[in-house]
Amino acid sequence: MTVEFFIAKKYLKAKRKEGFISLITFLSVAGVILGVMALVVVIAVMSGAETEFRRRILGLEPHLLVMNYAGSFTNNEKLIETIRVLPGVKGVSPVLFGQAMIRTSRSFSGVMVRGVTPESGAALIKGFSPDQLESALTKGHGKGAMPGIILGKELANSLGVITGDKILLMSAKGIVSPIGQIPSMKRFVVAGTFESGMSEYDSMLAYVHLDLAQSLVAAKGKISALGVWLDQVFRVKEFTDEHLGFIKYPLYVRDWMDINQSLFSALKLEKTAMFVILTLIILVAAFNIASALIMMVMEKTKDIAVLKAMGATHGMIRRIFIIKGMIIGILGTFIGTVSGVAICYILKKYEFIRLPEAYPFSTLPVQLEYADVAMIAVSAIFICFLSTLYPSYKASRMDPVEAIRYG
Repeated sequence: MTVEFFIAKKYLKAKRKEGFISLITFLSVAGVILGVMALVVVIAVMSGAETEFRRRILGLEPHLLVMNYAGSFTNNEKLIETIRVLPGVKGVSPVLFGQAMIRTSRSFSGVMVRGVTPESGAALIKGFSPDQLESALTKGHGKGAMPGIILGKELANSLGVITGDKILLMSAKGIVSPIGQIPSMKRFVVAGTFESGMSEYDSMLAYVHLDLAQSLVAAKGKISALGVWLDQVFRVKEFTDEHLGFIKYPLYVRDWMDINQSLFSALKLEKTAMFVILTLIILVAAFNIASALIMMVMEKTKDIAVLKAMGATHGMIRRIFIIKGMIIGILGTFIGTVSGVAICYILKKYEFIRLPEAYPFSTLPVQLEYADVAMIAVSAIFICFLSTLYPSYKASRMDPVEAIRYG
């Protein structure tokens, strides 16, 4: 044990007359613990929310969309096969987007229709295998030749329909007659519902067979986009640069990161803001550490003078008080980190905090990322280190003669 560490450790054990300094030291440790613990828990919740949003979005959207500036374009089987054989591609599917009105015996509502193929549409619709989707979209659960439609759960609830009910789907893009444009109408049977957990999708989305969607919106043989699914969802931009350079105007490529950029940018900004705000708790604790050290310097004036008279250098005195402050900071950071990780583990395992229905998830999402925990711990220790610099500098510059004379 070095002399500096030994003396710093002795100074941590305050005498009775130094009880107030000991109280400030205790409050400093408690402040660091609370700050670090709060940061670990809040950042883990923010990371969990971001992951949950990403999982839900990727459960409903392709990783890449090949689109046309003109809007819809002819379904190109050759292009599909070219993309399908590229390394890292899990699947390719044509998709048609359209707007329509849905009518039941009791209600009327607008709806976003997506035309998909049963073979690859299962990647978009949670809870349906390709075989189940084939049966649902073509046979309608045994309701004769009437095709099926799959509705978002909230949409089905608002319409008051259940599996097996018949609905009428109408599109303004119908046929042109001598008396004007007649809306296109088709009857469907509700073949099932899906639940993504995101209200924007569950309350307005409906899936039908691609051929029927093309007929409904008068876009025979046309699609809105080619959906592409990859093995590595976070390498979409690298994949585009490396393998999709052959896609030229009027076609273009959009990935899930670009499409949802505003959402994930807002989540990242909120995560950063929370980090900055909660770091202020640690900063307050750091001021307590500085106050405790300054009072300790004033209390130990004679001790510092004796040490200097015995040959202690400025650097040695400075290190004594830096070590004392760092012991407080490291102890608080360690306890705070362990406590924060433990709370995150409990929240994730037992899920006892329930969220209102306004949120897309029912319980508090928690995801611990070791990089975030390490950054929080390092930041806390660095702030504590900065708080020791001024008191240790003042102690090292003390004149031993004056200290002994007036101490």
